[in-house]
Amino acid sequence: MSTEQVFQAQAAVQNELLNRANVVGVAVGNKEDKTAPEGERAVVVLVERKLPLSALSAADVIPKTVDGVRTDVYEVGYLRAFDTPRDRFRPTIPSGVSIGHYKITAGTLGTIVTDRTTGEKLILSNNHVLANSNDAQIGDAILQPGPTDGGQNPADKVATLERFVRLRFVGEPDEPDPTPPPGNGGGNGGEDGGCLLILVNILNLISDTMGSKQRVTTTASTAKPNVIPPADMQAVVNRVDAAVARPVDPNMFIDEIRNIGVVNGTKLVSLGMNVRKSGRTTDFTTGTVTLLNATVNVAYGTGTARFEGQIITTPMSQGGDSGSLIVDGTENKAVGLLYAGSPQATIFNPIQEVLDALSINI
Repeated sequence: MSTEQVFQAQAAVQNELLNRANVVGVAVGNKEDKTAPEGERAVVVLVERKLPLSALSAADVIPKTVDGVRTDVYEVGYLRAFDTPRDRFRPTIPSGVSIGHYKITAGTLGTIVTDRTTGEKLILSNNHVLANSNDAQIGDAILQPGPTDGGQNPADKVATLERFVRLRFVGEPDEPDPTPPPGNGGGNGGEDGGCLLILVNILNLISDTMGSKQRVTTTASTAKPNVIPPADMQAVVNRVDAAVARPVDPNMFIDEIRNIGVVNGTKLVSLGMNVRKSGRTTDFTTGTVTLLNATVNVAYGTGTARFEGQIITTPMSQGGDSGSLIVDGTENKAVGLLYAGSPQATIFNPIQEVLDALSINI
């Protein structure tokens, strides 16, 4: 049968096929072998998702032949016009898009989390995205999109800063800040447009079996609430660059991450693991974990911060991707929170450290 005859069969039936449930398109292609230049031509029905016959009504089952031409079914997913993660998303906002404190440029909305105490929905990203690198006040406006992407305050205010883990910079005094009362969490941060550059030396990249240090315990005090000091005060080091914000309207935010879907838990990182992220600047990218338990110096606009217990991957980010959730490459399990990088590498905090520091769950 000629290709022209298959085109004619397609024209005769495509309107009727497009009216069936789950069908999003009709085309001409090969039966079974999609990529071969030669093969049996077929009328191909494009479906959002392949379903078992038991899940379809008799009227929605694709016939085996149409006008004497065999059919095939290709799964192509939900087809939509491409948008950019820098856009203004309304009425609902997914994760993996531009967001930021009203005084920064822009970073990435990592994911939606819940408060361990209240169960309330919160927005997760970096300190330097939501809290302006320690130069913010609890209750400050968070915009979607971020200011550099056109976000205006108050028109695009979608959340308020809830709490953050305070960043410590090299050269600061070693005196510890008191921790907040039980139930509070946080620390200050800011954003320079995204992933920050690694300084010249990665000091102590150790790929052994040493586990991460535990988060600082909470004690009662009269400290400024919702500002969490880093775990190791004496060494003036950091474990996470993280903050959460409270949505103005929780119903505006959906659990889905662009191009990834809904994350359903966490997973430990391992060397060689393939990972994914969806970010404000580079959108969906993939990488491979190359180093564990890294101690690194990271340059911020306000100084240099030393981090311990970090994970490093092949390059998969650029400025503005800060705050992206890092997800396992084979299943939708969170493994980390992206916060820094260079043309040669991307760095992220282990996800459990972030969750424990902010007293949140995914």
